[in-house]
Amino acid sequence: MTTLSYAMRDSTTMLRRNLRHMRRYPSLTLMLLGQPIVILLLFVYVFGGTLGDGLGAAGGSGAGGRAEYVGYVTPAILLIMVTSAALGTAISVAMDMTEGIMARFRTMAISKASVLTGHVIGTVIQTVLGLAVVVGVALLVGFTPTAGFGEWVAVAGVLLLLTIALTWLSVALGLIAKSVETASNTPLVFTLLPFLGSGFVPTDSMPAWLRWFAEYQPFTPIIETIRGLLLGTPIGNSGLLAVGWCVLLAAIGYAWSKSLFAKERDR
Repeated sequence: MTTLSYAMRDSTTMLRRNLRHMRRYPSLTLMLLGQPIVILLLFVYVFGGTLGDGLGAAGGSGAGGRAEYVGYVTPAILLIMVTSAALGTAISVAMDMTEGIMARFRTMAISKASVLTGHVIGTVIQTVLGLAVVVGVALLVGFTPTAGFGEWVAVAGVLLLLTIALTWLSVALGLIAKSVETASNTPLVFTLLPFLGSGFVPTDSMPAWLRWFAEYQPFTPIIETIRGLLLGTPIGNSGLLAVGWCVLLAAIGYAWSKSLFAKERDR
């Protein structure tokens, strides 16, 4: 077998290990899945009427209400699903580090890259399933996208890129964390970013200092791209910015994770 074949075989083994962990500890998966669903229901049924009326007034159409707001907020909820799964990755990696599993893997005749790759691929699978559930709940509460097949494929591509990017960053955060508690807190900044962008309200409604941050942070063009693809609204240059941010974050996360894992291995 070639080196690549060994790496693929070991990565498959590590993926199988992580999938078994998800099956044996469903409480973590349910917690990560429950967070975006609860936020969706909260904003749609508690705040949706008022915020939706505000969207209609801002657009000058006179429309609004809960039905319009569920379409506006769903892209942000999809991002929160991705960030929740990434949080689970940081926790899993930190558990492997603190319990000595990583040290044991380093002494085994396996591809060292497969240890981290198994976590990443497992999270991608978990996130895809979670996103499907969140979309289903959104449709049940009144989400009515106008996207065709091509737009849905583009949305899936953007979400997949974001998932890979945040997962690699979370792997690095899990490797650098001193405890599982630290690993569970540090990635929460990813969950906050949709709230500090255009995820829940238009950036025009924010104070000037916050509007500047909201418009230039990574998640805003991603949200605007997904919203435009799903609802048929203009995207402008948000698509290029969204892909650019995802690729940049993925490169940083991968390089950082690889560096941290190599340093730990050399100790």
